[in-house]
Amino acid sequence: MLFMLFGVLFCVCLIASNIFETKQLSFFGHSQTGGVLVFPISYIINDVVSEVWGFRKTRFIIWLGFLMNFFFVAVGALCDWLPGAEYWNNDEGFHQIFGLAPRIAAASFVAFVIGSFINAYVMSRMKIVNKGKHFSLRAILSTVFGESADSLIFFPLALGGIVPMEELPWLMLYQVILKTVYEIVALPLTIRIVKAVKKYENEDVYDNDLVSYNIFKMFNI
Repeated sequence: MLFMLFGVLFCVCLIASNIFETKQLSFFGHSQTGGVLVFPISYIINDVVSEVWGFRKTRFIIWLGFLMNFFFVAVGALCDWLPGAEYWNNDEGFHQIFGLAPRIAAASFVAFVIGSFINAYVMSRMKIVNKGKHFSLRAILSTVFGESADSLIFFPLALGGIVPMEELPWLMLYQVILKTVYEIVALPLTIRIVKAVKKYENEDVYDNDLVSYNIFKMFNI
């Protein structure tokens, strides 16, 4: 039951972040995309699911999130392409969101899959090496590795030619820093959630040597 709820929240965060990425924000004089408000939550969910249920189920929700995100963006692009009613007068505003979203989505699909699986892999392997201890350390390090890969792939593909080139490196750096700080600030809550879920579900999976890290074995859960 809880696994299903985490899966739903995971999908919602991914879909929302694609829309929020279309707005540029300013934090203390530095540019950021709106996705920074919600996307890090998906990595926190990734950490929780990896810690409680292991790599197999994490792999499943990553691909589930990918498919739901793809469906949403595809339908949004179709709606943007279809002609509006005679009384409809917001084509430009709608296109600003859903016309840009397919490009952002294509970039995020690649970046998200690579970053999310790196995050899950680091969580899985460090849990075995640390024998279940030091959850905080592996949650932070997995986020640094995952978010770094995500940002290095996403921003040049999604915003190249839109955001000035001299802004892109800083945008990527601050995204990684902000998302990692986000993870650290949320860590006390994440720890409580992990402990509560483990107790409620009576689950604490360790990925043994028989676990395949092949990312395409989606239904091997």
